[in-house]
Amino acid sequence: MTDFTRMLSLSGMLIVLLFGPVSAQTAKPTQDEVAALTRKAAGIIESQGIEAARDLFNNDGEFKYGEIYVNLIDFAGTWLIYPPRPVGVGQSVINVKDADGKFLVQDIIKLAKDKGEGWIEYRWLNPVSNKIEPKVSFVKRIPGKDLVTYVGIYK
Repeated sequence: MTDFTRMLSLSGMLIVLLFGPVSAQTAKPTQDEVAALTRKAAGIIESQGIEAARDLFNNDGEFKYGEIYVNLIDFAGTWLIYPPRPVGVGQSVINVKDADGKFLVQDIIKLAKDKGEGWIEYRWLNPVSNKIEPKVSFVKRIPGKDLVTYVGIYK
């Protein structure tokens, strides 16, 4: 083993010791992965209830990492789960508009009611870049309930 190879190996071990192992969750998810995560979140909400889901979704892990987090609203447009700002739970967001003036929450609810699930595109402030950027969210109605969950990614 050369000194250079030994140094690379030791550097890699040091990174793991300091920051933990690199996981797939550090990579930007694909739209297919976001759709699958949203469907999985809907299943948890349906089977375990909102409180159990809130505890799971608010903690870092499979449902909250990087730009990924699970939203849950009711058909009245009230936040029931919002990990970036849990104190916002209970607030009405029915009239929230995107950067172009599109009634985003109303469109999410309409999509959930009309089709059950699908994609919605809009422009939103990316907190990482601090710029308005295109974003897409996968929307899924909770079967048999007036609830909708969604997860978004920046394009």
